[in-house]
Amino acid sequence: MTHLMPPRVPRSVQLPPRQALHAGSTQVLVVGGGPAGIGAAIGAANAGAEVVLVERYGFLGGNATAALVMPLMSFHNEVKQAVVGDPSRLLPPDHGEGEPVVGGVLRTLLDRLVSAGAAIRPSLETGYTVPFDPELFKLVLYELLEVHEVRTLLHAFASGVVDLPDRARAVFETKSGPLVMDADVIVDCTGDGDIAAAAGASYEIGRPEDGWTQPMTLMFRMARFDQERFAAYARANPDQWKGVHGLWDLVRAATDAGELDLPREDMLFFATPNTGEVAVNSTRVTEVLGTSVWDLTRAEFTAHRQMAQIARFLKARVPGFTDSYVVQSGVQIGVRETRRIMGEYQLTGEDVLTARMFDDAIARGAYPVDIHNPSGRGTTLKRLPRGRSYDIPLRCLFPRDVDRVLVAGRCISGDHVAHSSYRVMPIAMATGQAAGVCAALAATQGKRPQDVPASVVQRELRAQGASLH
Repeated sequence: MTHLMPPRVPRSVQLPPRQALHAGSTQVLVVGGGPAGIGAAIGAANAGAEVVLVERYGFLGGNATAALVMPLMSFHNEVKQAVVGDPSRLLPPDHGEGEPVVGGVLRTLLDRLVSAGAAIRPSLETGYTVPFDPELFKLVLYELLEVHEVRTLLHAFASGVVDLPDRARAVFETKSGPLVMDADVIVDCTGDGDIAAAAGASYEIGRPEDGWTQPMTLMFRMARFDQERFAAYARANPDQWKGVHGLWDLVRAATDAGELDLPREDMLFFATPNTGEVAVNSTRVTEVLGTSVWDLTRAEFTAHRQMAQIARFLKARVPGFTDSYVVQSGVQIGVRETRRIMGEYQLTGEDVLTARMFDDAIARGAYPVDIHNPSGRGTTLKRLPRGRSYDIPLRCLFPRDVDRVLVAGRCISGDHVAHSSYRVMPIAMATGQAAGVCAALAATQGKRPQDVPASVVQRELRAQGASLH
Protein backbone atom coordinates (compact mmCIF):
# COMPACT_ATOMS: atom_id res chain seq x y z
CA MET A 1 0.00 0.00 0.00
CA THR A 2 1.26 3.49 -0.84
CA HIS A 3 0.10 7.01 -0.27
CA LEU A 4 -1.75 9.02 -2.92
CA MET A 5 0.43 11.39 -4.90
CA PRO A 6 -0.62 14.87 -6.03
CA PRO A 7 -1.90 15.07 -9.61
CA ARG A 8 0.82 15.68 -12.19
CA VAL A 9 -1.29 18.35 -13.88
CA PRO A 10 -3.38 20.31 -11.36
CA ARG A 11 -6.93 20.89 -12.57
CA SER A 12 -9.67 22.81 -10.79
CA VAL A 13 -13.33 21.90 -11.01
CA GLN A 14 -16.36 23.97 -10.14
CA LEU A 15 -18.44 22.82 -7.18
CA PRO A 16 -22.16 23.54 -7.01
CA PRO A 17 -23.44 26.19 -4.57
CA ARG A 18 -24.51 24.77 -1.22
CA GLN A 19 -26.47 25.67 1.86
CA ALA A 20 -25.00 25.75 5.37
CA LEU A 21 -26.62 25.62 8.78
CA HIS A 22 -26.37 28.93 10.61
CA ALA A 23 -25.11 27.78 14.02
CA GLY A 24 -25.49 31.15 15.74
CA SER A 25 -23.38 34.15 16.62
CA THR A 26 -21.04 35.25 19.38
CA GLN A 27 -18.85 38.14 20.34
CA VAL A 28 -15.59 36.20 20.20
CA LEU A 29 -15.10 33.04 18.16
CA VAL A 30 -11.94 31.05 18.90
CA VAL A 31 -10.96 28.56 16.21
CA GLY A 32 -8.73 25.81 17.57
CA GLY A 33 -8.71 24.22 21.01
CA GLY A 34 -4.98 23.82 21.56
CA PRO A 35 -2.94 25.79 24.11
CA ALA A 36 -3.35 29.07 22.20
CA GLY A 37 -7.09 28.49 21.82
CA ILE A 38 -7.56 27.66 25.50
CA GLY A 39 -5.66 30.81 26.42
CA ALA A 40 -7.76 32.89 24.00
CA ALA A 41 -11.11 31.48 25.12
CA ILE A 42 -10.46 31.96 28.84
CA GLY A 43 -8.81 35.34 28.33
CA ALA A 44 -11.83 36.57 26.35
CA ALA A 45 -14.33 35.14 28.83
CA ASN A 46 -12.54 36.73 31.78
CA ALA A 47 -12.60 40.05 29.92
CA GLY A 48 -16.40 39.87 29.81
CA ALA A 49 -17.14 38.58 26.32
CA GLU A 50 -19.44 35.82 25.11
CA VAL A 51 -17.14 33.14 23.71
CA VAL A 52 -17.51 30.12 21.44
CA LEU A 53 -14.57 27.75 20.83
CA VAL A 54 -14.59 25.38 17.86
CA GLU A 55 -12.15 22.46 17.61
CA ARG A 56 -11.50 20.06 14.71
CA TYR A 57 -10.88 16.96 16.87
CA GLY A 58 -13.16 15.21 19.36
CA PHE A 59 -11.11 16.53 22.28
CA LEU A 60 -9.17 19.60 23.34
CA GLY A 61 -5.47 20.20 23.82
CA GLY A 62 -4.06 20.52 20.31
CA ASN A 63 -0.44 19.45 20.08
CA ALA A 64 -0.40 18.54 23.78
CA THR A 65 -2.99 15.80 23.29
CA ALA A 66 -3.42 15.20 19.56
CA ALA A 67 0.30 15.09 18.81
CA LEU A 68 1.47 14.07 22.34
CA VAL A 69 4.00 16.92 22.44
CA MET A 70 5.32 16.66 25.98
CA PRO A 71 6.45 17.90 28.39
CA LEU A 72 5.47 21.57 28.42
CA MET A 73 8.82 23.25 27.82
CA SER A 74 10.40 25.71 30.22
CA PHE A 75 8.78 29.14 30.49
CA HIS A 76 11.34 30.46 32.99
CA ASN A 77 14.27 32.76 32.42
CA GLU A 78 17.58 31.29 33.51
CA VAL A 79 18.82 33.34 36.45
CA LYS A 80 21.35 30.75 37.64
CA GLN A 81 23.50 28.32 35.73
CA ALA A 82 22.04 24.84 35.47
CA VAL A 83 23.51 22.21 37.76
CA VAL A 84 23.73 18.87 35.99
CA GLY A 85 22.26 16.23 38.27
CA ASP A 86 21.35 12.59 37.77
CA PRO A 87 21.81 11.96 34.02
CA SER A 88 19.13 9.26 34.08
CA ARG A 89 16.21 11.34 35.33
CA LEU A 90 15.02 11.86 31.70
CA LEU A 91 14.29 15.55 32.16
CA PRO A 92 16.39 18.44 30.83
CA PRO A 93 19.56 19.00 32.89
CA ASP A 94 20.46 22.27 31.18
CA HIS A 95 17.65 24.57 32.38
CA GLY A 96 18.88 26.50 35.41
CA GLU A 97 16.89 28.24 38.11
CA GLY A 98 14.73 31.13 36.99
CA GLU A 99 11.50 33.07 37.30
CA PRO A 100 8.34 32.28 35.30
CA VAL A 101 7.73 34.68 32.42
CA VAL A 102 4.29 33.27 31.56
CA GLY A 103 1.39 33.39 34.01
CA GLY A 104 -2.34 33.98 33.68
CA VAL A 105 -4.23 31.11 32.05
CA LEU A 106 -1.12 28.90 32.07
CA ARG A 107 -0.85 29.24 35.85
CA THR A 108 -4.53 28.40 36.25
CA LEU A 109 -4.15 25.36 34.03
CA LEU A 110 -1.06 24.13 35.90
CA ASP A 111 -2.81 24.42 39.26
CA ARG A 112 -5.69 22.31 37.96
CA LEU A 113 -3.40 19.75 36.30
CA VAL A 114 -1.38 19.28 39.48
CA SER A 115 -4.54 19.02 41.61
CA ALA A 116 -5.83 16.31 39.27
CA GLY A 117 -2.56 14.36 39.45
CA ALA A 118 -2.06 15.07 35.76
CA ALA A 119 1.21 17.03 35.90
CA ILE A 120 4.32 17.75 37.94
CA ARG A 121 5.07 21.36 38.81
CA PRO A 122 8.11 22.92 37.12
CA SER A 123 11.21 22.96 39.31
CA LEU A 124 14.94 22.41 39.14
CA GLU A 125 14.19 18.68 39.37
CA THR A 126 12.07 18.78 36.19
CA GLY A 127 14.44 21.12 34.36
CA TYR A 128 11.58 23.63 34.66
CA THR A 129 9.56 21.60 32.19
CA VAL A 130 6.10 20.25 33.06
CA PRO A 131 5.63 16.49 32.54
CA PHE A 132 1.91 15.75 32.07
CA ASP A 133 -0.53 12.95 31.33
CA PRO A 134 -2.28 13.71 27.99
CA GLU A 135 -5.53 11.91 28.80
CA LEU A 136 -6.04 13.72 32.10
CA PHE A 137 -4.99 16.92 30.32
CA LYS A 138 -8.09 16.61 28.11
CA LEU A 139 -10.41 16.25 31.09
CA VAL A 140 -8.92 19.25 32.88
CA LEU A 141 -9.46 21.40 29.79
CA TYR A 142 -13.13 20.38 29.57
CA GLU A 143 -13.62 21.44 33.19
CA LEU A 144 -11.72 24.69 32.71
CA LEU A 145 -13.87 25.80 29.78
CA GLU A 146 -17.04 24.80 31.60
CA VAL A 147 -16.09 26.89 34.64
CA HIS A 148 -15.53 29.90 32.40
CA GLU A 149 -18.80 29.31 30.49
CA VAL A 150 -17.13 28.92 27.12
CA ARG A 151 -19.47 27.20 24.69
CA THR A 152 -17.60 24.55 22.75
CA LEU A 153 -18.14 22.66 19.50
CA LEU A 154 -15.96 19.67 18.60
CA HIS A 155 -15.57 17.73 15.35
CA ALA A 156 -15.74 20.88 13.23
CA PHE A 157 -12.98 21.70 10.73
CA ALA A 158 -12.61 25.36 9.75
CA SER A 159 -12.68 25.66 5.95
CA GLY A 160 -13.19 29.35 5.28
CA VAL A 161 -14.23 32.79 6.39
CA VAL A 162 -16.62 35.36 4.92
CA ASP A 163 -16.31 39.09 5.60
CA LEU A 164 -19.72 40.56 6.45
CA PRO A 165 -20.43 44.32 6.66
CA ASP A 166 -20.04 44.45 10.44
CA ARG A 167 -18.99 40.93 11.44
CA ALA A 168 -17.01 37.91 10.31
CA ARG A 169 -18.47 34.51 9.41
CA ALA A 170 -16.44 31.33 9.77
CA VAL A 171 -17.32 28.21 7.77
CA PHE A 172 -16.92 24.73 9.24
CA GLU A 173 -17.20 21.21 7.80
CA THR A 174 -18.97 18.74 10.08
CA LYS A 175 -20.71 15.37 10.10
CA SER A 176 -23.95 17.37 10.15
CA GLY A 177 -22.95 19.15 6.96
CA PRO A 178 -21.45 22.63 6.57
CA LEU A 179 -22.27 25.22 9.19
CA VAL A 180 -21.38 28.84 9.80
CA MET A 181 -20.82 30.87 12.94
CA ASP A 182 -20.85 34.67 13.05
CA ALA A 183 -18.64 36.68 15.38
CA ASP A 184 -17.62 40.24 16.10
CA VAL A 185 -14.00 39.03 16.22
CA ILE A 186 -12.37 35.71 15.32
CA VAL A 187 -9.19 34.52 17.02
CA ASP A 188 -7.25 32.16 14.74
CA CYS A 189 -5.62 29.51 16.94
CA THR A 190 -5.38 26.86 14.22
CA GLY A 191 -1.58 26.78 14.41
CA ASP A 192 -1.44 27.04 10.62
CA GLY A 193 -3.14 30.44 10.34
CA ASP A 194 -5.96 28.86 8.32
CA ILE A 195 -8.56 31.53 9.09
CA ALA A 196 -6.23 34.48 8.61
CA ALA A 197 -4.96 33.07 5.32
CA ALA A 198 -8.52 32.43 4.13
CA ALA A 199 -9.36 36.04 5.01
CA GLY A 200 -6.60 37.22 2.70
CA ALA A 201 -3.71 37.77 5.11
CA SER A 202 -0.23 37.47 3.65
CA TYR A 203 2.17 34.98 5.21
CA GLU A 204 5.59 33.37 5.04
CA ILE A 205 6.52 29.70 5.28
CA GLY A 206 9.88 28.22 6.21
CA ARG A 207 13.40 29.59 6.22
CA PRO A 208 14.21 32.37 3.75
CA GLU A 209 16.82 30.54 1.68
CA ASP A 210 14.64 27.65 0.49
CA GLY A 211 11.21 27.76 2.18
CA TRP A 212 11.74 24.51 4.09
CA THR A 213 10.13 24.33 7.52
CA GLN A 214 11.33 22.57 10.65
CA PRO A 215 10.76 18.79 10.37
CA MET A 216 7.69 16.98 11.63
CA THR A 217 7.79 14.46 14.46
CA LEU A 218 5.37 11.70 15.41
CA MET A 219 5.51 11.46 19.20
CA PHE A 220 4.70 8.21 20.98
CA ARG A 221 4.60 6.77 24.49
CA MET A 222 6.28 3.53 25.55
CA ALA A 223 5.17 1.58 28.61
CA ARG A 224 6.90 -1.07 30.79
CA PHE A 225 10.13 0.91 30.73
CA ASP A 226 12.62 -0.07 33.45
CA GLN A 227 14.15 3.24 34.48
CA GLU A 228 16.56 1.68 36.98
CA ARG A 229 18.18 -0.49 34.33
CA PHE A 230 18.42 2.47 31.97
CA ALA A 231 19.85 4.62 34.78
CA ALA A 232 22.57 2.06 35.40
CA TYR A 233 23.52 2.20 31.70
CA ALA A 234 23.50 6.02 31.68
CA ARG A 235 25.75 6.20 34.75
CA ALA A 236 28.14 3.63 33.33
CA ASN A 237 28.26 5.47 29.99
CA PRO A 238 28.15 9.19 30.85
CA ASP A 239 29.31 10.17 27.38
CA GLN A 240 26.29 8.41 25.85
CA TRP A 241 23.39 10.11 27.64
CA LYS A 242 22.85 13.83 28.30
CA GLY A 243 19.66 14.16 30.33
CA VAL A 244 17.07 13.55 27.63
CA HIS A 245 19.05 12.59 24.54
CA GLY A 246 21.98 10.49 23.43
CA LEU A 247 22.72 6.79 22.71
CA TRP A 248 24.98 7.89 19.83
CA ASP A 249 27.08 4.70 19.72
CA LEU A 250 24.04 2.42 19.86
CA VAL A 251 22.28 4.44 17.17
CA ARG A 252 25.37 4.30 14.97
CA ALA A 253 25.68 0.54 15.41
CA ALA A 254 22.01 -0.03 14.60
CA THR A 255 22.27 2.25 11.57
CA ASP A 256 25.33 0.42 10.29
CA ALA A 257 23.47 -2.88 10.76
CA GLY A 258 20.55 -1.61 8.67
CA GLU A 259 18.15 -1.55 11.62
CA LEU A 260 17.69 2.24 11.71
CA ASP A 261 17.23 4.71 8.88
CA LEU A 262 16.64 8.10 10.50
CA PRO A 263 17.64 11.68 9.60
CA ARG A 264 18.96 12.20 13.12
CA GLU A 265 21.96 10.94 15.04
CA ASP A 266 20.53 10.28 18.51
CA MET A 267 17.46 9.34 20.56
CA LEU A 268 15.38 11.88 22.48
CA PHE A 269 12.84 10.91 25.14
CA PHE A 270 11.31 12.34 28.31
CA ALA A 271 9.88 11.03 31.55
CA THR A 272 6.14 11.45 32.15
CA PRO A 273 4.23 11.56 35.46
CA ASN A 274 3.50 7.84 35.02
CA THR A 275 5.92 5.24 36.38
CA GLY A 276 7.45 2.98 33.73
CA GLU A 277 6.63 5.28 30.82
CA VAL A 278 8.58 7.55 28.47
CA ALA A 279 7.52 9.96 25.73
CA VAL A 280 9.70 9.40 22.66
CA ASN A 281 10.54 12.36 20.41
CA SER A 282 12.84 10.66 17.91
CA THR A 283 11.05 10.40 14.57
CA ARG A 284 11.94 13.12 12.08
CA VAL A 285 10.42 13.79 8.66
CA THR A 286 12.16 16.51 6.68
CA GLU A 287 11.22 18.56 3.60
CA VAL A 288 7.47 18.30 4.10
CA LEU A 289 4.93 21.12 4.39
CA GLY A 290 2.14 21.00 6.96
CA THR A 291 -0.21 22.91 4.66
CA SER A 292 -0.02 20.18 1.98
CA VAL A 293 -2.37 17.21 2.36
CA TRP A 294 -0.02 15.22 0.12
CA ASP A 295 3.03 15.95 2.29
CA LEU A 296 1.09 15.29 5.49
CA THR A 297 0.02 11.89 4.18
CA ARG A 298 3.58 11.00 3.17
CA ALA A 299 4.86 12.24 6.54
CA GLU A 300 2.43 9.99 8.45
CA PHE A 301 3.53 6.92 6.48
CA THR A 302 7.21 7.75 6.95
CA ALA A 303 6.92 8.60 10.66
CA HIS A 304 4.98 5.45 11.56
CA ARG A 305 7.62 3.33 9.87
CA GLN A 306 10.32 5.22 11.78
CA MET A 307 8.38 4.66 15.02
CA ALA A 308 8.39 0.90 14.41
CA GLN A 309 12.15 0.97 13.77
CA ILE A 310 12.80 2.98 16.93
CA ALA A 311 10.65 0.73 19.10
CA ARG A 312 12.49 -2.36 17.84
CA PHE A 313 15.84 -0.64 18.36
CA LEU A 314 15.04 0.34 21.94
CA LYS A 315 13.79 -3.15 22.82
CA ALA A 316 16.75 -4.91 21.21
CA ARG A 317 19.68 -2.67 22.07
CA VAL A 318 18.91 -0.27 24.93
CA PRO A 319 18.93 -1.46 28.58
CA GLY A 320 15.61 -0.83 30.28
CA PHE A 321 13.45 -1.31 27.18
CA THR A 322 13.48 -5.12 26.91
CA ASP A 323 9.83 -5.49 27.96
CA SER A 324 8.59 -2.15 26.66
CA TYR A 325 6.02 -1.53 23.94
CA VAL A 326 4.34 1.39 22.18
CA VAL A 327 1.16 2.18 24.07
CA GLN A 328 0.07 5.27 22.12
CA SER A 329 1.13 7.42 19.20
CA GLY A 330 -0.12 10.84 18.26
CA VAL A 331 -3.49 11.15 16.54
CA GLN A 332 -1.50 13.02 13.93
CA ILE A 333 2.14 13.83 13.33
CA GLY A 334 3.44 16.86 15.22
CA VAL A 335 3.93 19.90 12.98
CA ARG A 336 6.43 22.48 14.21
CA GLU A 337 6.09 25.18 11.58
CA THR A 338 3.78 26.20 8.75
CA ARG A 339 2.41 29.66 7.98
CA ARG A 340 3.68 32.69 9.83
CA ILE A 341 1.07 35.38 9.26
CA MET A 342 2.52 38.77 8.32
CA GLY A 343 1.44 41.21 10.99
CA GLU A 344 1.86 44.87 11.75
CA TYR A 345 5.19 43.91 13.31
CA GLN A 346 7.34 40.85 12.57
CA LEU A 347 9.28 39.57 15.58
CA THR A 348 12.85 38.68 14.61
CA GLY A 349 15.46 36.27 15.84
CA GLU A 350 17.53 39.28 16.88
CA ASP A 351 14.60 40.53 19.01
CA VAL A 352 14.53 37.16 20.76
CA LEU A 353 18.26 36.70 21.29
CA THR A 354 18.79 40.29 22.50
CA ALA A 355 15.79 40.06 24.86
CA ARG A 356 14.15 43.10 23.26
CA MET A 357 11.33 44.89 25.07
CA PHE A 358 8.35 46.67 23.45
CA ASP A 359 5.93 49.33 24.65
CA ASP A 360 2.97 47.26 23.39
CA ALA A 361 4.17 43.96 24.90
CA ILE A 362 1.39 41.46 25.62
CA ALA A 363 3.44 38.30 26.31
CA ARG A 364 6.95 37.24 27.20
CA GLY A 365 9.20 34.35 26.27
CA ALA A 366 12.52 32.98 27.49
CA TYR A 367 12.73 29.68 25.58
CA PRO A 368 15.87 29.33 23.44
CA VAL A 369 16.01 29.54 19.68
CA ASP A 370 15.52 25.85 18.87
CA ILE A 371 15.72 24.96 15.16
CA HIS A 372 15.59 21.31 14.13
CA ASN A 373 17.39 21.11 10.79
CA PRO A 374 14.71 21.43 8.08
CA SER A 375 16.69 19.31 5.63
CA GLY A 376 18.71 16.81 7.66
CA ARG A 377 20.45 16.01 10.92
CA GLY A 378 21.27 18.36 13.75
CA THR A 379 19.56 21.00 15.90
CA THR A 380 20.57 24.63 16.44
CA LEU A 381 20.13 25.85 20.03
CA LYS A 382 20.85 29.44 21.09
CA ARG A 383 20.00 30.79 24.53
CA LEU A 384 18.90 34.24 25.65
CA PRO A 385 21.14 36.33 27.94
CA ARG A 386 21.09 34.99 31.51
CA GLY A 387 18.03 36.07 33.49
CA ARG A 388 16.40 37.86 30.56
CA SER A 389 13.22 37.43 28.51
CA TYR A 390 11.88 38.97 25.31
CA ASP A 391 8.57 40.70 24.68
CA ILE A 392 5.99 39.87 22.03
CA PRO A 393 4.23 43.02 20.78
CA LEU A 394 0.47 43.21 20.34
CA ARG A 395 1.13 44.18 16.72
CA CYS A 396 2.32 40.61 16.01
CA LEU A 397 -1.26 39.43 16.53
CA PHE A 398 -2.80 41.76 13.91
CA PRO A 399 -2.72 40.36 10.35
CA ARG A 400 -2.04 43.08 7.82
CA ASP A 401 -5.12 44.30 5.91
CA VAL A 402 -7.52 42.06 7.86
CA ASP A 403 -9.84 43.73 10.38
CA ARG A 404 -11.81 41.18 12.39
CA VAL A 405 -9.26 38.38 12.78
CA LEU A 406 -6.49 38.05 15.35
CA VAL A 407 -3.84 35.33 15.33
CA ALA A 408 -2.29 33.53 18.30
CA GLY A 409 0.10 30.64 18.87
CA ARG A 410 2.79 29.56 16.46
CA CYS A 411 1.24 31.36 13.45
CA ILE A 412 1.78 34.90 14.82
CA SER A 413 3.98 37.33 12.91
CA GLY A 414 7.65 36.45 13.23
CA ASP A 415 10.59 35.24 11.21
CA HIS A 416 11.85 31.66 10.99
CA VAL A 417 14.35 32.11 13.84
CA ALA A 418 12.01 33.88 16.28
CA HIS A 419 9.31 31.32 15.53
CA SER A 420 11.58 28.52 16.78
CA SER A 421 11.31 30.04 20.27
CA TYR A 422 7.73 31.32 20.51
CA ARG A 423 6.24 28.17 18.95
CA VAL A 424 6.36 26.26 22.27
CA MET A 425 3.06 25.70 24.09
CA PRO A 426 3.43 27.96 27.18
CA ILE A 427 4.22 30.98 24.98
CA ALA A 428 1.42 29.99 22.60
CA MET A 429 -0.99 30.06 25.54
CA ALA A 430 0.26 33.53 26.52
CA THR A 431 -0.26 34.99 23.03
CA GLY A 432 -3.65 33.24 22.97
CA GLN A 433 -4.71 34.90 26.22
CA ALA A 434 -3.61 38.29 24.87
CA ALA A 435 -5.49 37.79 21.60
CA GLY A 436 -8.61 36.72 23.50
CA VAL A 437 -8.45 39.78 25.75
CA CYS A 438 -7.99 42.14 22.80
CA ALA A 439 -10.82 40.45 20.90
CA ALA A 440 -13.14 40.73 23.90
CA LEU A 441 -12.38 44.41 24.44
CA ALA A 442 -12.94 45.11 20.75
CA ALA A 443 -16.23 43.20 20.66
CA THR A 444 -17.68 44.69 23.83
CA GLN A 445 -16.68 48.24 22.79
CA GLY A 446 -17.69 47.96 19.15
CA LYS A 447 -14.14 48.56 17.88
CA ARG A 448 -11.69 46.92 15.54
CA PRO A 449 -9.04 44.99 17.49
CA GLN A 450 -6.39 47.31 16.02
CA ASP A 451 -8.19 50.29 17.60
CA VAL A 452 -7.99 48.95 21.15
CA PRO A 453 -5.07 50.71 22.89
CA ALA A 454 -2.27 48.36 23.90
CA SER A 455 -2.28 49.90 27.37
CA VAL A 456 -5.89 48.80 27.86
CA VAL A 457 -5.06 45.25 26.77
CA GLN A 458 -2.05 45.23 29.11
CA ARG A 459 -4.15 46.44 32.04
CA GLU A 460 -6.68 43.61 31.56
CA LEU A 461 -3.91 41.04 31.11
CA ARG A 462 -2.28 42.11 34.37
CA ALA A 463 -5.67 41.88 36.09
CA GLN A 464 -5.85 38.28 34.83
CA GLY A 465 -2.42 37.46 36.26
CA ALA A 466 -0.43 37.55 33.01
CA SER A 467 3.31 38.16 33.30
CA LEU A 468 4.44 41.38 31.61
CA HIS A 469 7.52 43.58 32.12
